[in-house]
Amino acid sequence: MPVPAHPRPHPAGARLPWWALALPVLAFVALLLLLMNPSDAQAASGDPALAHILERARQLAEH
Repeated sequence: MPVPAHPRPHPAGARLPWWALALPVLAFVALLLLLMNPSDAQAASGDPALAHILERARQLAEH
């Protein structure tokens, strides 16, 4: 069985667009910032219980 001399070229659609990497990175950074400062999460959600839970989780993570 003959072996091809040259490897197959990559299909044109195999490359990811720039935003396919940028959007998950941006979402990760935004969530990380909310975890580091839960008071912003309270203002954004309007739910003080959620902010209290996030603050408690942050305190537990520090110890």
